[in-house]
Amino acid sequence: MWYFLIKQAMLDRAHYEALQKRASLTEVELFNEPYENWYVFSVEKDAYTPFMDYLDRAGIAYDLMADRPTREEMLEGMR
Repeated sequence: MWYFLIKQAMLDRAHYEALQKRASLTEVELFNEPYENWYVFSVEKDAYTPFMDYLDRAGIAYDLMADRPTREEMLEGMR
């Protein structure tokens, strides 16, 4: 399983819906100001390449992780 982390503000509704269809699971990590909310898309190994290709073609910035980051790890990365 791969985890694509994307800032919520980076996606419009059409991209969000398209990515949701391609992912196995979509989660939203909500943070208070001044931190941004994040989408976490869980993607199976066989869907990894097409998912990443879609993001790259659409020009969407993302972080990629092999293990699901904890909420605290995500917060620490924004500090």
